[in-house]
Amino acid sequence: MYKRQMSAREAVWLGVEHEGTRGHGEAVTSVYYGLDADTLVRLLETVDLSRFADPESALEALREGELASARTVPPAVTAAVESALLDLVGQRAGVPVYGLLGASAPPVAATARTIGITSPVRAAAEARRLVRHGFELIKIKAGTPDPEDDVERVRVVRDAAPGARLLLDPNGAWSTAQARALLPRFADLGVEAVEQPLAPGDPEALGALAAHSPLPVIADEDAVGIEDARRLAGRVHGVNVKLAKCGGVHAALRIAASLDGSGTDLMLGCLTASTLGLAPAVHLADRARWADLDGHLLLAHDPWSGIGGADGVVRASGLPGLGVEEAGVAHEDVA
Repeated sequence: MYKRQMSAREAVWLGVEHEGTRGHGEAVTSVYYGLDADTLVRLLETVDLSRFADPESALEALREGELASARTVPPAVTAAVESALLDLVGQRAGVPVYGLLGASAPPVAATARTIGITSPVRAAAEARRLVRHGFELIKIKAGTPDPEDDVERVRVVRDAAPGARLLLDPNGAWSTAQARALLPRFADLGVEAVEQPLAPGDPEALGALAAHSPLPVIADEDAVGIEDARRLAGRVHGVNVKLAKCGGVHAALRIAASLDGSGTDLMLGCLTASTLGLAPAVHLADRARWADLDGHLLLAHDPWSGIGGADGVVRASGLPGLGVEEAGVAHEDVA
């Protein structure tokens, strides 16, 4: 059986304090981007916020692209700094982050939960378990050497969860010919949309596939930042935005604005991270057609709480800032 597994991921927490109030952010390690914990700490320490009179000024500088050090670090680091500043500014103003972003009510969204590449028996059992716990949106991983294995996995999940919405994620494993042959079959099984069916690096091919696809095609690895989104706007049906890859909340909002009126919808995705790492995206969740914000649910122990998700729904709390709280785990802040 073809499998891709990750058993652990380290995270670095950032604390930004001003006049006795502290905001928090999180950056998680990534082999793909060459970011281990030590590298993340070193990069976070290069972001100098001391020259700003207050966190509001620092947040505005970051939003306007004027925080020079943040422009020279990876998007994951920028996103963590922005998270801590949003949390701090929200707490100081007594306003939740979604309020700082112009929303009047706490965002609530059904989140997908992923079923990995596993046997049909296990996939069916997991689908039934997810439905019992309230999940209405299930994402199924695909990309086995024999595509018939993927078809069978989707078929048994559909039978086990007839009322669920299904997403499919081959992680770029198919050729164009395979995708054209397979997509009608998955459409017949009731799959709602497919993420990145083709290997990243050829957005033209992805757009051409989407133009004739019987189900919506969502760009993921081919849509990292705003230039990618602009290139694909109107050519694919969705763009999967991950804050750690695009640079944070304001970067995601710029991507969303670039998609307005194009016919391309927003999806919010995530890496495996804690509630703290996912919270900024949850404050945007009402702006997305699809939410795949289950990374915190994959942890054996989440050291933070405040966004829910175990019942299939993520929610931003009405508390000031990010609205998350520590679950009693000691940590060292970088600030």
